[in-house]
Amino acid sequence: MAGGASASGAAGNAVRIVVAGDAKTGKSSLIVTAAAENFPSSVPPVLQPTRLPEDLYPDRVPVTIIDTPSSPENGSRLIEELRRADAVVLTYACDRSETLDRLSTYWLPELRRLEVRVPVIVVGCMLDKRGDQQPVSLEQVMSPIMQQFREIETCIECSAVNHIQIPEVFYYAQKAVLHPTAPLFDQEQQVLKPRCVRALKRIFILCDHDRDGALSDAELNDFQVKCFNAPLQPSEIVGVKRVVQEKLREGVDDRGLTLTGFLFLHALFIEKGRLETTWTVLRKFGYNNEIRLRDDQLPPPVKKFPDQVVFSVLLKPVLLQEEALSPFNEAPYVEAAEKTALGGLSLDGFLSLGLRKTLVLREIPEEGVKELLSKKDALAACDVAVFVHDSSREPSWQKATDMLVDVASQGEATGYEVPCLIVAAKDDLDPYLTEIQDSTRVSQDMGIEAPIPLSTKLGDFSNIFHRIVRGGRTPSFKHS
Repeated sequence: MAGGASASGAAGNAVRIVVAGDAKTGKSSLIVTAAAENFPSSVPPVLQPTRLPEDLYPDRVPVTIIDTPSSPENGSRLIEELRRADAVVLTYACDRSETLDRLSTYWLPELRRLEVRVPVIVVGCMLDKRGDQQPVSLEQVMSPIMQQFREIETCIECSAVNHIQIPEVFYYAQKAVLHPTAPLFDQEQQVLKPRCVRALKRIFILCDHDRDGALSDAELNDFQVKCFNAPLQPSEIVGVKRVVQEKLREGVDDRGLTLTGFLFLHALFIEKGRLETTWTVLRKFGYNNEIRLRDDQLPPPVKKFPDQVVFSVLLKPVLLQEEALSPFNEAPYVEAAEKTALGGLSLDGFLSLGLRKTLVLREIPEEGVKELLSKKDALAACDVAVFVHDSSREPSWQKATDMLVDVASQGEATGYEVPCLIVAAKDDLDPYLTEIQDSTRVSQDMGIEAPIPLSTKLGDFSNIFHRIVRGGRTPSFKHS
């Protein structure tokens, strides 16, 4: 990927902001005024790299501003600088509409052609020269352009002569690098992106120490101290929960802030422009700018000895067999196993179920399914069939559903019908484009439960083993 936003934002190194635009749109004056806090009487055609004071902005991250030439003969230098940018400031002159038009006809398409995938700040300079001549607002002018070019983070107009909104230009540029919107929020759908939701869900579970499915006042305070090094006052906790409950009743219950409320709160921060709050939380729990856990946060790879076999988890039914009837299958024991924060079965709870039933998993590789189904009684000993696929790859989904149909058809034809479950593995990756629509359609057509998401990388197993056991014991799990 061109540009250095990912590296700079995650590591907190100096942010490199490149200023580009048509000739005489105020680029150099903008930079000098920001650095010296005075409008210059004269400026050279192209400035040397300019570094802003570290204490100018709250994040205290050094900002280096790169001026660029507008002449065609210096095109190669311009391209080089753009490709090294963490963010790009594109300028136009407020009193020259043709320079504004050139943003969408030349500059923004050129950035895409060069594969400069970094945040863009659009800046109207020389606001003092326009006066009251412009009949429409900045929002009206820029809204269509921002719809077309989603890489634009912010639009702002300024005046170097009158020192209007000059520091804000580079504050927004730095903020767009350190706290980018794109990985967190889908601007078109106005929702948190799936990877952000998964990360925040993991954080919620880690902070819910008593595993009751909500963050109590004490747990909220611990979370605040861990992320922001400052406690919450009781009145602040009450205020946070009130804001959530007014907008989303199920966001708070008698135990505290629920997962739904926790996610809503972060969506609210982002909508209000407080992206730094959510990014601070994510980074404190080990996530980088792509919302992936850093290497130092991941468990070491499992070492395999020569006499060990490691099974893959891709596209294979499994078999479940139960032991003889047990008195533990009835009250008061049947629901006595220890549960997790979100109602799932804890490790200790699952192990305790081993006293009552044995889960036997048999791996059937993709190429072995046809041979298995060639026998009429192949499914006779099967209590539940589980089809695992890679949720980020459409071909994997297609193969899994093909096998699901084959197994279901075999069961109907032979009388050995079995409950079927679909497992959507690698939930830490982005799903393929139509994954949600496809899984909904198949679940409804087959009359089975929606695919169960899990991620071994994130340690999120969605209570899978308990659900397999329940599937093998529950007739309603059979396809219809």
